[in-house]
Amino acid sequence: MTILRKLPLGGVCGGLAARMAATARGKASRPAVIVATAGVAIGLAVMIITVSVIMGFKGTIREKVVGLGSHFTATNVFMGHSPQDAYIIADDSLLHVVGSVEGVAHVERYAETQGMLKTDSDFCGLAFRGIGSDYDLSYLQQSLVAGSIEQMSDSTNTRRLLISQLVADKLQLSVDSTVYAYFVDRGIRVRKFTVAGIYQTHIALFDETLCFIDLYTAQRLNSWTADQVTGLQINARSINELEAVDQRLLEQVNHGADSQGNVVLIENVYENYPSVFSWLDLLDINVWIILALMICVSAFTMTSGLLILILERAQTIGILKAIGATNAQVRHIFLWIATRIIGRGLIIGNIIALALIIIQDATHFIALDAASYYVSYAPMDLNWWVIAAINIATLAITIAVLLGPSHLVAKINPARSIKFE
Repeated sequence: MTILRKLPLGGVCGGLAARMAATARGKASRPAVIVATAGVAIGLAVMIITVSVIMGFKGTIREKVVGLGSHFTATNVFMGHSPQDAYIIADDSLLHVVGSVEGVAHVERYAETQGMLKTDSDFCGLAFRGIGSDYDLSYLQQSLVAGSIEQMSDSTNTRRLLISQLVADKLQLSVDSTVYAYFVDRGIRVRKFTVAGIYQTHIALFDETLCFIDLYTAQRLNSWTADQVTGLQINARSINELEAVDQRLLEQVNHGADSQGNVVLIENVYENYPSVFSWLDLLDINVWIILALMICVSAFTMTSGLLILILERAQTIGILKAIGATNAQVRHIFLWIATRIIGRGLIIGNIIALALIIIQDATHFIALDAASYYVSYAPMDLNWWVIAAINIATLAITIAVLLGPSHLVAKINPARSIKFE
């Protein structure tokens, strides 16, 4: 009568669980197992896909913002009061101080002025950003939809202009079109430009307001010398070093003075574009809600399946108790069965999720409205550590939830259950 008590618990539970799971063909147990497996698989697939989309989306938007902006900017502390009069002196001394900060990978100068592009039929007010030979054009080149972009000049006026697709459509311009720009801050001045390239980021913050010209031209329009610039754009070696580099820049550069005594202000990308990143942070709430709902679905279907298995195996439970099995041993048997079902669901869910992620990454078959979401398709980020964490959390939480229903075996009376048909 004490056969099971003398045997190793793990071996008995595992063996009986495998046997009972393999022979679960009852009228109720088979559909229950299928539903439970499907619930875990669908829940896991939805969680992995959701997290991949959100991470990919946030990464893509961050890349766009940093691509046309930078991780950090160094500007005159009074920039907000008078942009075209608030400059800093970007001489070798300041560039050396900023560039020597640990973690800084690249420093580039820029100068901005406000103006208006006008054609015979329409006009458009824009910020003209002057960039020079030290400017990293890699993201602009990736964003080009027409034309080409060569290194801009900081010593001559090449009369080249880079505009967005949105501005090009509004003014009916194309590559090699000639357009006149008007600047009225110091009297009306007119400059003639040729459209060298057209870019598109789908971010209205840039596409509606920003075009690119030579640094030399922007400085002359502001009546500045070669050392006077609106600011410096500073990029860290990695986004993972952003916080550390930010702290070093604040300690070594922020509120320092250039060679003319202008106070330098350091701001990171989150401070420069708070609306964009506040919106992205709100997406995290959606992720947690979806994760919670999908885990609840998995736990509910598994709980239902386990209860059905226990009730259908009441006679087997009675026999096990009659030959000496304890309630704990019987509970472990059914938890082993549940773990096998959950494991099968996890495998199927991973296969479904990874297949859809790979297909979407290759074909972009899930399209988005670029005007609303800043991207034309749902981007994916396949992070194996995150996927592993979701799998482990799903397994642990689901099994923890099943501990309560598994106590039902203690309510089954051996004498009654053996007679039960």
